[in-house]
Amino acid sequence: MLCRGSNSMLSFFLKHRNGFVTCFVATFRLRLSADVVVIGGGSLGCQTIYHLAKMGISNAVLLERDRLTAGTTWHTAGLLWQLRPSDVEVELLAHTRNVISKDLEEETGLHTGWIQNGGLFIASNKQRLDEYKRLMSLGKVYGIESHVLSPAETKDLYPLMNVDDLYGTLYVPKDGTMDPAGTCTTLSRAATTRGAMVIENCPVTGIQVKTDDFGVKRVKAVETPHGTIETPCVVNCAGVWATKLGEMAGVKVPLIAMHHAYVVTERIEGIQNMPNVRDHDASVYLRLQGDALSVGGYEQNPIFWEEVSDKFAFSLFDLDWDVFMQHIEGAINRVPVLEQTGIKSTVCGPESFTADHKPLMGEAPEVRGFFLGCGFNSAGMMLGGGCGRELAHWIIHGRPEKDMYGYDIRRFHSSLTDNKRWIRERSHESYAKNYSVVFPFDEPLASRNMRKDPFHQILTEEGCVFQERHGWERPGWFNKDGPAPVKDYDYYGAYGIRTNINYKYNELLGKEYTFNFPPHHDVSECLSCRHGVVVFNMSYFGKFYLTGPDAKKAADWLFTADVNKKPGSTVYTCMLNRRGGAEADLTVSRLEPGAANLPLAPESDGDAYYLAVGGGVAEHNWNHIRSVIQDRGFRCQLTDHSEDMGMISIQGPKSREVLQEVLDSDLSNNAFPFSTHKVVSAAGHQVRAMRLSFVGELGWELHIPRDACIPVYRAVMAAGAKHGIINSGYRAIDSLSIEKGYRHWHADLRPDDTPLEAGLGFTCKLRSSIPFQGRERLEKQKEEGLKRHIVCFTIDEKIPMFGLEAVFRNGVPVGHLRRADYGFFIDKTISYGYIRHPDGGVVSSDFIKTGDFTLERMGVTYKATAHLKSPFDPENKRVKGIYS
Repeated sequence: MLCRGSNSMLSFFLKHRNGFVTCFVATFRLRLSADVVVIGGGSLGCQTIYHLAKMGISNAVLLERDRLTAGTTWHTAGLLWQLRPSDVEVELLAHTRNVISKDLEEETGLHTGWIQNGGLFIASNKQRLDEYKRLMSLGKVYGIESHVLSPAETKDLYPLMNVDDLYGTLYVPKDGTMDPAGTCTTLSRAATTRGAMVIENCPVTGIQVKTDDFGVKRVKAVETPHGTIETPCVVNCAGVWATKLGEMAGVKVPLIAMHHAYVVTERIEGIQNMPNVRDHDASVYLRLQGDALSVGGYEQNPIFWEEVSDKFAFSLFDLDWDVFMQHIEGAINRVPVLEQTGIKSTVCGPESFTADHKPLMGEAPEVRGFFLGCGFNSAGMMLGGGCGRELAHWIIHGRPEKDMYGYDIRRFHSSLTDNKRWIRERSHESYAKNYSVVFPFDEPLASRNMRKDPFHQILTEEGCVFQERHGWERPGWFNKDGPAPVKDYDYYGAYGIRTNINYKYNELLGKEYTFNFPPHHDVSECLSCRHGVVVFNMSYFGKFYLTGPDAKKAADWLFTADVNKKPGSTVYTCMLNRRGGAEADLTVSRLEPGAANLPLAPESDGDAYYLAVGGGVAEHNWNHIRSVIQDRGFRCQLTDHSEDMGMISIQGPKSREVLQEVLDSDLSNNAFPFSTHKVVSAAGHQVRAMRLSFVGELGWELHIPRDACIPVYRAVMAAGAKHGIINSGYRAIDSLSIEKGYRHWHADLRPDDTPLEAGLGFTCKLRSSIPFQGRERLEKQKEEGLKRHIVCFTIDEKIPMFGLEAVFRNGVPVGHLRRADYGFFIDKTISYGYIRHPDGGVVSSDFIKTGDFTLERMGVTYKATAHLKSPFDPENKRVKGIYS
């Protein structure tokens, strides 16, 4: 139980009811301390305190301002679909299902209200059915039963369904529905049995934050009308009210509230025991509710809840039939009997939505000890179990067990998380596109041009088709038919806003939306890099300096590689969490001490390092480094100069010839070896040149002060004209890098992968005695052998793959692809995936060499060749400038 202050007087009369604690205000005061305070008694709050208690944190409190589920959970549809286009989400959903359908009943003897009636996904066209077949193949890796059905087979399963316009369906027999009240009550019973305290009718009025001796803000206490609870950890599970709760602690919570509705029909004869239905193309779902149906969906003109009220427990809005009627029409088309069926009740409540339709989780960047578990986009019930467990692990161990980057608040740049336009536009688009086909090359249209580098305008004029990452506009590929600028968001014509016309960028994207080879992946960009020379604009990269008295100690602990080479060296390295998982990969350059020459060099009289990190994950990297520095008490500074410099990478066999005309430095192998850097003059401007490659070719990066970017770029293009130099984008980088076997963080390399599993053991200073974070895990893995390992696969058929395809060894599923692309130089589809031994044993080289591998794409298998090294330039000659 909680530790009460000595001789304290109660401000609560605590009455146990149904296994949890209800508080009534009295005239006394209660002073409590707790290891963790969870705020919000909905699905996430109850799942989090349950998992905290289950992991041994008995001194935990859940505060609910009204009664459990009073916010948004009570009116949720409670659907659970096991298959999603994400391996991590499939695992999260599986855990929720286990908790609701089995664990809780075994622990408490109470039934949660779980009903396993199956799920049916409707496809009205080939692309939609292809998407479902992708899910089916992924499901085989996780043992999830699913079946692609013909229209006739669908009719046999669901006799009331109209199948005349169907292309096919995907049936998942073990999907089902949950009861919000039964689930949360049972979770609270199980948590309090283990010593946790659940207190209802106890609103939070403030969160105290203190600043420690190192200037770090940390949670101190939670204030209520009835007393203060001292705690180092708060978990914000307040749903649509999470933004206001965050403001109490100075934490930005980028979500928005919208009206979300469904209706419940009168009794329908013959509907009993039918599966739940998701008709994505009609943007409607049909949930079995006894002998009736609940009908809801996602529309393009949702109603924003502009003024979120604190007085909204168990409350609803009036249903706007003008907005909702499109779902009725879609439902009647799918189940025609609904046209003659009355509506028994309407449910229109608030739900919280986010910029990418993913939850907000993890420790807030602004305040240590303040965790987020909110913004679940009406999926809080089905994701709750998996996310509650990961959040509990995050709190206890500092990081989650799974790769939760897609939900981590640090996936968003800090300049965006309080930008109201960005939050509103992105959240609207994500809501409106929730049922859209998830294509590999999707890009948002909302809130674009938020962060632009110095090359943006000149590349737009060159026909650049931009991608959005971390708010930045980065080059995706180049269109030969002229400029395709990104326009202001038109809300898809909703709210009376005029739809953008003659929108070339949107038209080009539309042609990319395919599961076949995309039409605009220009082969010439890749082959020009392999045979000639190209320029990549990589300005969106994060650019940090690490300096100060303890900079070397910090670098030794943070980085897996020994970065303390002589000044002028550049080292590729990883950063790990405590469990040895890769939190980042980056390059670290050792700098000469000296006076400041910003932005190219910081002031330093000792050790100093320049860190270049992938731009899409820069915020994650920044916060990881900062947290480690704080936790270890290192006296050093991390400064961000990402906006102050541009960066272009000139790559290809002819790159030396081009740059030798631009730089005032000898670029020969002896004078400028691979993995070194120096400040040089380029077209009369100082730049930091690095001899590096992320595509496997001879090449250099130029890190350029912002004002010098355009003149340096023009000089490079002028010098390269006679060599056929062209601009190239990240679509080419993706292809070239996978062909070479270079890893992409958060694709081939994630926080749940160790460098040894990822084939990056060479980045780890295990032969030295230098300690670094995660070293113990790697040493144990090395001693015991790897139970999973990344493998390169190629197939001879010219078939596109994009990741998530199932991997079979001798007919047995052993994993799935993380990333796949087409290698234009080797002229094959090439992919990488992690495989396991089906018996749980060590994945050795012999296990890989002796296996007969196949890859399953959309239910079709293809014979694959496994490679221990990339088939492209396995001896690394090209990066050394050796072209024979």
